[in-house]
Amino acid sequence: MKLIESKFITNHYISMKIPFLDLGATYSELQDDLDAAYQRVMHSGWYILGKEVKAFESEFANYCQTKHCIGVGNGLDALCLILRALEIGFGDEVIVPANTYIASWLAISSTGATPVPVEPNEKIYNIDPTLIEAAITSRTKAIMAVHLYGQTADMEPINRIAKKYGLKVIEDAAQAHGAKYQGQKAGSLGDAAGFSFYPGKNLGAFGDGGAVTTNDDEIADKVRVLANYGSRIKYHNEIKGVNSRLDELQAAFLRVKLVKLDEWNQRRRAIAGIYLQELSGLSGLILPYILDLSEPVWHLFVIRHPDRQQFQESLKASGIGTLIHYPIPPHLSEAYVEMNNLAGKLPITEAIAQEVVSLPIGPHLSESDCQFVIRSIKHLYA
Repeated sequence: MKLIESKFITNHYISMKIPFLDLGATYSELQDDLDAAYQRVMHSGWYILGKEVKAFESEFANYCQTKHCIGVGNGLDALCLILRALEIGFGDEVIVPANTYIASWLAISSTGATPVPVEPNEKIYNIDPTLIEAAITSRTKAIMAVHLYGQTADMEPINRIAKKYGLKVIEDAAQAHGAKYQGQKAGSLGDAAGFSFYPGKNLGAFGDGGAVTTNDDEIADKVRVLANYGSRIKYHNEIKGVNSRLDELQAAFLRVKLVKLDEWNQRRRAIAGIYLQELSGLSGLILPYILDLSEPVWHLFVIRHPDRQQFQESLKASGIGTLIHYPIPPHLSEAYVEMNNLAGKLPITEAIAQEVVSLPIGPHLSESDCQFVIRSIKHLYA
């Protein structure tokens, strides 16, 4: 169906602006607690690997139902450190979703290993477990499962395949803080998981930050050493490590926000529920699908539309912000020019990239704004 212009919307609504995500509202809601956290850290005189990081690591490990959490510099570092702790490197292969943000691939490439892309299940956008075995070779060392848009990958068959072939399972949980699969939290569904605390995440810092969670004592120990210059004791460097440490101030902020995470995720679920109910049945519009075993946290609400550009432009004219997650699959990017020969061989991924568009969602999107988005979309079909 061809979209029509939004000419009749009133001046009141034309002047109304609904950003894709309102990050400032987070500070407004938690200002007193966040200011207190700032003062606490600043007056402590201790700004690297102090009490706040230690406390957050304990609290987030408990939240994720894991034994260990190691705070690191960002989500990409988290994945890189897991791969290094598993001694994955040159000559090795890691199975990874074809449909994902490029960071999942970059982590693998940073070790010298090769990302081996597997198509997604088109309904849930995550890696299709039925296609994984065909991609396994003698060089395969791990499967990286990405919990895209806040819904976990189908982990039971993935773990079963990994056990059959002696592979490690790494979760890219950057978009899945609090998501569950069969009642179990993201971050505890594989051998280790990497989280991002980029400001726009469900649990976001006020800058960069990340974490590794795991139930494996050896992985936790290796990640902690690798992230601190390869050192347990200052000036005693056991291995060639890096500097990737969660900032003390960001840890203090994350502790404040972690207390609100479940409530905020529930607000996201409520908004997603309204979208799913109200937008159902519109011609050409494909809505998200929820896996029976999964409890998503709706980091993003991603729909598909065959005329995405005009759809976005029409919503923009109504003052509604949208984004695309993601317009260019990794195998078609300039960064992976050596894999550009896969063009056309990953058709599901390429079709998704041409049609996906993310609608506003977040814990501070009001129901009235949500309803305005819905009315604006429905008007395009009037």
